[in-house]
Amino acid sequence: MILNFISIVLNFIGALALLLWGMDLLSAGIQKGAGNKLQKLLSVVSGNRFTSVLTGLFVTSIIQSSSATTVMVVSFVNAQILSLTQAIGIIFGANIGTTVTAWIVSFLGFSFKISAFAIPLIGLGFFAKSLNKYKIKDFGDMILGFGLLFLGLDLLGNTLSLNPQSVSFINEITNFGFLGVIIGVIIGALLTALIHSSSAFTAIILTMAASGSLNWELSAALVLGSNIGTTIDAVLSSLGANTNAKRAAAVHVGFNICGTLIAICLFKPFLSLVDIIVPKSPEANITNHIAMLHTVFNTCATIIFLPFVNQIANLVSKLIKEPKNINSDHYKLPVIISKKQNNVELFIMMIEKEIAIMAAKVMNMFDEIFNTLKEYNPKQIEEIAQKMFKQEKFIDEMNEEISSFLIDCYKMPGISILNQVKINKLLQIVSRIEDLSDECASVAHSLKKYVLENSEKEPSSYEKLLPYITQVEEFFDYITQHLSFGLTSEERQISTQMEESINNTKKELKKLACHRIEDGKDVKTELHYIDIVHHIERAGDCVYGIVRSL
Repeated sequence: MILNFISIVLNFIGALALLLWGMDLLSAGIQKGAGNKLQKLLSVVSGNRFTSVLTGLFVTSIIQSSSATTVMVVSFVNAQILSLTQAIGIIFGANIGTTVTAWIVSFLGFSFKISAFAIPLIGLGFFAKSLNKYKIKDFGDMILGFGLLFLGLDLLGNTLSLNPQSVSFINEITNFGFLGVIIGVIIGALLTALIHSSSAFTAIILTMAASGSLNWELSAALVLGSNIGTTIDAVLSSLGANTNAKRAAAVHVGFNICGTLIAICLFKPFLSLVDIIVPKSPEANITNHIAMLHTVFNTCATIIFLPFVNQIANLVSKLIKEPKNINSDHYKLPVIISKKQNNVELFIMMIEKEIAIMAAKVMNMFDEIFNTLKEYNPKQIEEIAQKMFKQEKFIDEMNEEISSFLIDCYKMPGISILNQVKINKLLQIVSRIEDLSDECASVAHSLKKYVLENSEKEPSSYEKLLPYITQVEEFFDYITQHLSFGLTSEERQISTQMEESINNTKKELKKLACHRIEDGKDVKTELHYIDIVHHIERAGDCVYGIVRSL
């Protein structure tokens, strides 16, 4: 008896593991095959709440995981790619999109013997993964995932094909009335949180219900609970993230809890509505009833809360406030790594966002130098130089964090050659931008020496530095506009001309400084001047280094 029980438990764990593995491979395979298109779709979604919902629905339907979508959304909010209001709409849509899995299991899992083609799919997927030269290789995991999912589902069905009479006590929970519904919801939430997949848990419910082990009411309560349990991944991914990311995760939890509470309060009418929509009685067609309940629940919850997206965003912003003691002097990479989100394309896109921020900070350093040159205020030069030093240190930290993360991405298993090339390019760009910040700080340092040791400003020489620093700043601004998409041959030619112009200006300014020395001007002052010119030219070299990396 005991051995038989142990055998059933171990078979269940093995079948569940295959099911979860299949779902993970399916999701990862689709994401890999689609490249970064799905991630970019999420990142460029408009502020229109309806568009956001449709985007979340579409992406989740494709990748077969609301947890993966939600974790991506939380990550995008953390990286400031998405606003909180955009994220809310996508989260609503993701909850509807995740119901597709239940329909797949309902239609395919119990209509015919799926084990008949589970093994062929596994073989086909394995073969596809070996075709390195063809695009189908990217979808090898997807095909393999489908095969493992079906095999796991078949084994799960065999394991859970229990005698309905022997497990009739389970259905006794519903005899407790309203309390029984709550117990069912709690069990569903806990078990889903444990296995980290509402889709997998729904498949278990469908399998047990199809065998007669679960009645209609208990199945419904368990499904409602799974919607709460599935929020665990969003919560875990938000730990250590910024405030807005925590708010996005909180919306996901709050939305699912509130929707479930409404469904519990209207439990009987809700089940009756599903019975009206789905043909045949629950006893005769319970799997379709369960799948429809899952869909109707998430759709109705979205319809109820969608008009209040802005109010929800305001409420969660009041509940989760920005911490008072934020240390903005040090950089922290706003990239979340989760087991639901191990996608190099996604990470690259996030890093590109951080590089844009890094470039913007260097652009601010150029502005500081320009304003210092323009105002020529000896009293403020020390303060400005110190400020530039802090900015340069911050960018150093950005370089270290981003570079370290990119190297980790490079080492990820299964990374494509194309992504390796992209990462190498990004590593070079980050390093060049950091070098550029060093040169900006050096310009500020040399400028401080020049201003403090030169009691009388030489308008004819000093003011020529303004257009020179502007040359380099405009060059850098031109290049930053092409960081994501690279340069055409014509744009590279323009870049080369801008670099040559900077070099020519350097020669002219150094020649003028030498002439002033010959005319009896202070040698030390002119050497500081030449040093400023030198570092500005070096800054131009750093920008041209970015050109060569693109």
